[in-house]
Amino acid sequence: MSSTADPAPAAGRDQFWSVEEHLADILATVRPLDPIELQLPDAQGCVLVEDVTVPVALPPFDNSSMDGYAVRTADLVGATEEFPAVLTVIGDVAAGSGDLPEVGPGQAARIMTGAPLPPGAEAVVPVEWTDGGAGGGAVTSMRPAGPSRDGASGEVRVHRPAEPGAHIRESGSDVRAGDLALEAGTVLGPPQIGLLAAIGRGRVRVHPRPRVVVLSTGSELIQPGEKLGEGQIYDSNSFALTAAARDAGAIAYRVGAVTDDADDLRAAIEDQLIRADLVVTTGGVSVGAYDVVKEALSSVGDEDEAGSGIDFRKLAMQPGKPQGFGSIGPEHTPLLALPGNPVSSYVSFELFARPAIRALMGLKDVHRPVVRATLATEGAISSPAGRRQFLRGTYDTEAGTIAPVGGAGSHLVAALAHADALIVVPEETVSVQPGTEVDVVLIG
Repeated sequence: MSSTADPAPAAGRDQFWSVEEHLADILATVRPLDPIELQLPDAQGCVLVEDVTVPVALPPFDNSSMDGYAVRTADLVGATEEFPAVLTVIGDVAAGSGDLPEVGPGQAARIMTGAPLPPGAEAVVPVEWTDGGAGGGAVTSMRPAGPSRDGASGEVRVHRPAEPGAHIRESGSDVRAGDLALEAGTVLGPPQIGLLAAIGRGRVRVHPRPRVVVLSTGSELIQPGEKLGEGQIYDSNSFALTAAARDAGAIAYRVGAVTDDADDLRAAIEDQLIRADLVVTTGGVSVGAYDVVKEALSSVGDEDEAGSGIDFRKLAMQPGKPQGFGSIGPEHTPLLALPGNPVSSYVSFELFARPAIRALMGLKDVHRPVVRATLATEGAISSPAGRRQFLRGTYDTEAGTIAPVGGAGSHLVAALAHADALIVVPEETVSVQPGTEVDVVLIG
């Protein structure tokens, strides 16, 4: 994998990258996964790589939309409850029937929902418009079929007239042969899978869902459910980011936290490359004495492969200033190294890892929706000069307002759990007054 973007911002490698520069570098490098052919159950969530046309019409034959009787409309002219049309019942037509009786003048055929319209019939009258062959008043349901029943023989009284085509699903009324069923770029959800099955497609060519490995670092991290020791905290980042990767459309694998040992981390990542189209690490990318990700991955590049290796950089944003991006391993698997504070990690995932996953899927639009909203807060919001700040917030769709949730601290994970949007404060803005319109990234 090699990047087509400039590996450093215009201001130089020691300067801050902008959010746009870092994201552009990622998206210039990440390419959609090669198409494969999958069976329908395995294609859910994948993106089509080809147009799919309809080989046969839907429905493929005229069929009944009701339980009732297939009739000729001329036989029902003037029919009322007081003076019903009396028709001879010539047989049953069930769904899947092949040998169909022909309906002649003065005749009717009992027909079930979905059953093919027999020749000669022009309409279907619901059973509720008839006496059901019982010789009394209107009925509410079809009598059971069988040799001991008289519902499919004898006579039926019809109490209302019907127009030609009434309660008939015409062949091709859904889609016609040759129509475009689904176009390339469509994400295959349950309705799309159903349509493909209905037109007889058992397999489709798609970009597969990317496999994303999420790995957190830190000797202080233990798994939820274990007892906290002195100086320990629960590993929440790997759980949150694995869930976020699945939400983005990926097949995600969570790896237990790795201690602050460069050799252990490098070995753990290398072990995961066999099942990874993208690796996401969290923690160890700052300037501390135990920033293990930087130590482990700063020199993993292939000197014969331009653009390989991991580049660690500072971004002009808050939270999420320290970031890393590049490739690792013989297949040059892309790797995103995110900061370790929970809010920094999640915001970074939304801004950079999610678009990368969507690009691997082959989607054209990889970004979260951005709207304009009015800031609803009692006082002004401050922001550091030269940094693009992303604050957690709750968005009111009806009012068109956004309210901050929690403070600006990158450790405030409880506030993040109640947010459904990110408030964007531009780099040049140091204070935002209540009532100001701001950009809002919708993440809920």
